[in-house]
Amino acid sequence: MKTPPFLLFATLLFWGWQSHLLVYGALAGAVLEAARVFKPRWDLEDVDFNRLWSLCVVVALATFGYIFTTNDEGGGMSGLTQGPMALRNATTSSSVAANTMFRWLPLIFFPFLAAQIYNVRPTVPLTSVSMALRIRRRRGEKALAGRYVDIAWAYFMVCILSAGLHASQGTYLGTYSYLCGQAVLILWALWMLRSRRFGLKVWAGALAVILVLGFFGLLGINEFARLVQRLDVRIITFFTHSRIDPSQSMTAIGQIGELKLSPRIVIRLEPREVGMAPSYLREASYCKYGPYNQSWFARTNFSPVQAEADNKTWLLVPAKKAVNTVNIACYLEGRSEGAPEGVLPLPSGACRLENLPANSFTTVQTNETGVVLATGPGLMIFDARFGPGATMDAPPNFGTSGYSDLSVPTNEIPALQQVLAEMSLTNCSDAASRQVIQAFFAQKFTYSMWQRPTGRSTNTPLTRFLLYRRSGHCEFFATATVLLLRQLGIPARYAVGYAVHETAGTGFVVRERDAHAWCLVWNRQTGIWEDFDTTPASWIAIEGRNASLLDALSDLRSWLVFQFEKFRWRQTDLRPYFIWTISPVIVVLLYYIFFQRRAKARAAAKKVAPEAPILWPGHDSAFYRLEQSLTARGLPRQPQEPLADWLERALAEPALASLRQPLRELLFLHYRYRFDPPGLAAAEKKLLAQNVEIILAALAQVKATSASAGVRP
Repeated sequence: MKTPPFLLFATLLFWGWQSHLLVYGALAGAVLEAARVFKPRWDLEDVDFNRLWSLCVVVALATFGYIFTTNDEGGGMSGLTQGPMALRNATTSSSVAANTMFRWLPLIFFPFLAAQIYNVRPTVPLTSVSMALRIRRRRGEKALAGRYVDIAWAYFMVCILSAGLHASQGTYLGTYSYLCGQAVLILWALWMLRSRRFGLKVWAGALAVILVLGFFGLLGINEFARLVQRLDVRIITFFTHSRIDPSQSMTAIGQIGELKLSPRIVIRLEPREVGMAPSYLREASYCKYGPYNQSWFARTNFSPVQAEADNKTWLLVPAKKAVNTVNIACYLEGRSEGAPEGVLPLPSGACRLENLPANSFTTVQTNETGVVLATGPGLMIFDARFGPGATMDAPPNFGTSGYSDLSVPTNEIPALQQVLAEMSLTNCSDAASRQVIQAFFAQKFTYSMWQRPTGRSTNTPLTRFLLYRRSGHCEFFATATVLLLRQLGIPARYAVGYAVHETAGTGFVVRERDAHAWCLVWNRQTGIWEDFDTTPASWIAIEGRNASLLDALSDLRSWLVFQFEKFRWRQTDLRPYFIWTISPVIVVLLYYIFFQRRAKARAAAKKVAPEAPILWPGHDSAFYRLEQSLTARGLPRQPQEPLADWLERALAEPALASLRQPLRELLFLHYRYRFDPPGLAAAEKKLLAQNVEIILAALAQVKATSASAGVRP
């Protein structure tokens, strides 16, 4: 059945509107609908359609390959060689390429549909749209010969689906506009195909139910897409996860995509005073920024820290007295000479580590940028004392080397100066400058995990962030803040770690998606490094939107793994585990001690009634007496031998020939008694018994006659 007039034109128009390709959609629709006016037609053969379909498939694959290797989101071909980020870039490029290719499907396969519409026979061979069917046809399957289909309806559905992959996908406006347009087009199409057996009210009601289900189905598909994306990121994180490198931090500046989506719990905190948890857990800080690979660097001259006499305490800032204590549980995910090694996430102002696991291979080292590198058991559970005041970090380095805390890459200076001029920062104190920078980012910038391309440009990613996009994740804000402060002559460093905000019982948990970057700024009045975070506070809520119902299962698994790791690395008291193990045994023993005797008494008091015999239909048939009599004559029935065959064998002797017919009638009554659901009437049962008596008497007479004649019966 042909599509209704102008339906394809309206569908392509809708697709063009949703995909921001309105002109292309209008032109394609006009070409298709023009066939109703222009009558000239081509006379295409089946092989022409085969070649045209193959051409469309090649164009689709070429489109995917071109977008995969040139898109800005995944960094193009160069993004596939960026070390640990290569896998994430490849995944981003694949997603973008697939999305774009499917969005362009109506144009890619437009020539094939146009060839069908302008052909003498307005259909295409079935084998042309399937390589498998084409191969089967070549092998001589005659069932596929002469089979043609109209692909207009399939093209209609492709346009509807492709329109759903629009730029505003996932927003409420985009969802509702797409759903309304889809509903109108489907209503238009189904109106011409509706069944005349049902009234308009029934048809409209059924269509309304379908549209409502379709709306919720669309929301479910969007949620499923987000779930798959989160799962994809979790898989990548699982295979590419590496410990913090104190010498280098490779940022995701300039890379497009959602970055911090994994809900895996990596750190657990328990403050000594409820609610008194640190805002940040710092792992490392860096001095030198490389604008060409968007990475931060630091020198790693570690010095060992000697344990105190108890072998469980390490002083990081000896002269400092802390006011707060927090218990931290984290994993050492690196290896050093066969022992677990890793950077400890510590609160700002940490000065003392207590209750570290007492092992002969436990060591603690620090460097001038405040990194604490430890070796020990795979799971580290310890107390960290912290508070305001001095930190482990060395004072600013004002040297001329690239590791100076005032160095700024020359190619970033023009953008920094333009931004500082916009903020009117001249002759301001350090404190005032920080306030202005904080307000500037809060008022004119937004947090975003996804960066859309702005076209090819010679500007650096940081310049595009400061001057054009003004939207990005924490690494953009932290890097820009450090360089702006340095441009003002204020020493600053780039810090990485985690933000602490999610409560769990009386403590806190930190997930991978809580990974954060911020700025360390030197306070020249107090001579102390201080945290300075210009990332909009909304980033925590935005990251939290990625939570799903599956996170509860992930948390349960994480807790079980945590308990196992505590037992494995001897980080817990075994007495609770012993109590948990022995408690069920004690409960079972108490049950048997107190309730077993009573249960036995109740069981003995019960008199179990004997089971009634199973009586099958016809169990009291008089025919069984006849069977016993014949068996006594030395003619027993063999196992599995039918009664009819047995009777024929038993009555084979000539003296019993006269009993064959009466026995057949008697056997018929017996079978009715056994297998006929109504059974036998009382009169028929009586007749059965009488006939059995007659035959038994006849058998007795034959036996007596044979005995008087001296013949063995």
